[in-house]
Amino acid sequence: MKIEKVAVLGSGLMGNGLTQVFARDKDTSVVLRSRSKKDDPFAGVRADLEILVKNDAMTESEAAAILTRMTFTDDMEEAVSDADLVVECVLEDMELKQDLFRDIEPLVKPDCILATNTSVMSITQIASKTQDKSRVIGTHFWNPPYLIPLVEVVKGDETSLEVMDVTFDYLKKIGKKPVRCMKDVQGFVANRLQHALWREALYMVEAGIADAPTVDEALRYGPGLRWPHMGVLENADMVGTDLSLAIQRGVLPYLADNHEPSALLVKLVEDGKLGFKTGEGYQKWTEEEAAARRTALREYLIRVTKDLT
Repeated sequence: MKIEKVAVLGSGLMGNGLTQVFARDKDTSVVLRSRSKKDDPFAGVRADLEILVKNDAMTESEAAAILTRMTFTDDMEEAVSDADLVVECVLEDMELKQDLFRDIEPLVKPDCILATNTSVMSITQIASKTQDKSRVIGTHFWNPPYLIPLVEVVKGDETSLEVMDVTFDYLKKIGKKPVRCMKDVQGFVANRLQHALWREALYMVEAGIADAPTVDEALRYGPGLRWPHMGVLENADMVGTDLSLAIQRGVLPYLADNHEPSALLVKLVEDGKLGFKTGEGYQKWTEEEAAARRTALREYLIRVTKDLT
């Protein structure tokens, strides 16, 4: 099974980003499918490519070549009929995703892989209305997908190992850093780790141990500096599993173990304090500060991912 043609369903931020990701591979042609009536459906992709060129992460000729491998259609059958891989990135609505896979299954080739970009939903449930569940797989790209290398390749209960291997190898070929999640668990791998960290961070703010900026600073200039080069389990091996065990026995009884969302988070949302979009969340933000943080993050990601390609 060889992947040479990819269909991306959905033209939001993730759809545009994924179209660019796949089209970076000179051996892949990509069709973006959407009902959008935009004059230029690839305007978002062009803007992202311009940023990469401006930051010397890509040449103008490379950006132009990417655009030549991309096409657009609003016809579903035209988009998927000849695809080797279909990736949906529609709204995070279970019934919408289930019905989409049910409806496109008769339109695709028998060996076409059907991938969902859901970040937390069950792959098994998404596949429930298809006939051949062995080819339905999770491919959770992280936003922005053209800068974040990670893709979680998630096995549903009936996803075949061949589909897992083909998808993993293809993602690796096009320059991503895929990881296998072999059980269909809520949140997969990285989101579970992220939310475990968030739970403790919010608990410390709620308990008055530290304020939000302090929590972020502690991570940014402490363990966060190590993580791109040494994962948490590698670090445990470095310090010694005996010391790790002693530390866990001392600290685990005192960590947050709530199974409901943070009361602080619930209150912020109830009060309409939604972060950057409203100017206040855990901290206050002017429009200029929020824009500057977004730009700084994007430029940082461009710099650090240069070494990973």
